[in-house]
Amino acid sequence: MSEQEMNLVDHLSELRKRLIIIAGSFMLLVIMAFIYVKDIYQWLVQDLSIKLAVLGPSDILWVYFMLAAVIALAGTIPIAAYQIWLFVRPALSEKEKKVTLAYIPALFLLFIVGICFGYFVIFPLVFQFLLSLSEDMFMEFFTTEKYFQFLIHMILPFGFLFELPVIIMFLTSLGVLNPYRLQKIRKYSYFVLIVTAVLITPPDLLSDILVVIPLLLLYECSVFLSKIVYRRKQKAEVLVA
Repeated sequence: MSEQEMNLVDHLSELRKRLIIIAGSFMLLVIMAFIYVKDIYQWLVQDLSIKLAVLGPSDILWVYFMLAAVIALAGTIPIAAYQIWLFVRPALSEKEKKVTLAYIPALFLLFIVGICFGYFVIFPLVFQFLLSLSEDMFMEFFTTEKYFQFLIHMILPFGFLFELPVIIMFLTSLGVLNPYRLQKIRKYSYFVLIVTAVLITPPDLLSDILVVIPLLLLYECSVFLSKIVYRRKQKAEVLVA
């Protein structure tokens, strides 16, 4: 076996190790989240103006699992980011190691901010708008499973999408991206973000608009932050030279 093939095997083995740690952490956090998931469920429905129904004994268990999975996902993000950092660390300089490691807490915090934005801002607007469409023409009947599926589908994407600025800053610091490249592909990025918004939201125009606008603002914020990182990186390279 050649040295190149041995290096590839070593990289794949290391990647497999990191993926196992991430998957194991997620499963462990799901189990731990089940301890408090009932309290979280009660908190989420305490101010709900409608009554939720279950159609079968397994529905409430499925809802508990969905909530536990979201909680576990939030806890897994910094673990996954750290494992990815460990995987790419050998290819980084000492300065790059310190800079990229600092992004890990930001990923977790922005995920939580995105979830809160989706839950406290976007979800109430969309939910009330959809309820208003009935205009007393329909009897409102919500199952627990359908309600929480709708809730999670509305808020979870914002957790990931709010991480876009940090991811772009991270890739800029590694030299993978730069702000000028992001500006050149702006119209394509807008198209992708709009399509993403349509796919992750319920099929109504208001939901699409409420998601598209924050996404476009996040992209422009990402370009601005990328410029800052890029200029600092250039200045550091000039000083070293």
